[in-house]
Amino acid sequence: MMKRVMGSNMRDPARGDSRFVQHPHDTDPPARTGPARIFDLIPPPGLVLVAIVAVQLGAAVAVTLFPVFGPKGTVLLRIGLSALVLLALIRPNLARDLRNHGRLLVVYGFMLAAMNLCFYEAIARLPLGIAVTIDFMGPLGVAVATSRRPRDFAWIGLAGVGILLLAPDIGGPLDPVGVLFAAGAGIGWASFILLSRRLSRLVDGNSGLAIGMAIGAVLLLPIGLSGGGLMAMTWALLLPVMGLALLSTAIPFVLEYEALKRLPARTYGVLVTLEPAVATCIGAVVLGDVLGPSAIAAVVLVTVAAVGATLSARQTT
Repeated sequence: MMKRVMGSNMRDPARGDSRFVQHPHDTDPPARTGPARIFDLIPPPGLVLVAIVAVQLGAAVAVTLFPVFGPKGTVLLRIGLSALVLLALIRPNLARDLRNHGRLLVVYGFMLAAMNLCFYEAIARLPLGIAVTIDFMGPLGVAVATSRRPRDFAWIGLAGVGILLLAPDIGGPLDPVGVLFAAGAGIGWASFILLSRRLSRLVDGNSGLAIGMAIGAVLLLPIGLSGGGLMAMTWALLLPVMGLALLSTAIPFVLEYEALKRLPARTYGVLVTLEPAVATCIGAVVLGDVLGPSAIAAVVLVTVAAVGATLSARQTT
């Protein structure tokens, strides 16, 4: 998600995951015909915003599946189906990449699995907007840590003030275990970003993401199956499960890849920082999450800090 903020070529995703896509070029692509032409008719910022909404809708769909599959079963479905989608879209050279970079890919897959598991455990206990806001501190911290300008540390301080506004609610309206899981997801997201940077220099295109997602799915198998929730799968549940995979992976992957062909990286980075605010709106409309004034202020402060860090980073590049 914040990968563009930090000037790299990949993003998250989140749930970031699928949205680590390379910026093919900075010039306008040639006109296309057929179904692909629809992407040329939509302004690139619109494509990114739809992708952001899709990811947060995917998270909301996941919450509705928790009573049936539990967070562990749901994350296994999400990662497993997303891996199948990415493998089909990207078609990586599995044998070559695993032979040359197997250890790094396993670590990458483990981090991806842990990040998503923590996030799903968090949104099972917290309002979606709050979980995403806490989670967003991970990539924001990496963005600031890669800078040496005092102004950038002021942004992380502003975000920290926002998180502190949530402190009085921890143990009351906010489940402390959920807060810990959200913080863990943020740490996982930060680690995922750093690993993605390294992997992107070693593995072609988005092959590392596809293979990492597949490895993450394998690692999650015993955890996802342990609860027995997947045994409750029915034909009626197949549609929301497929919606989870499409909203979380396939749709944002395609939309953001198309947008980045025509969208400056700086603009993309600013748009992505709207995720906490979008998650808050989705949580309120779809899940009925009601946030108090301090929680709303926290979301606003973290969003402003993320926008500021993004603009400041672009001024130095």
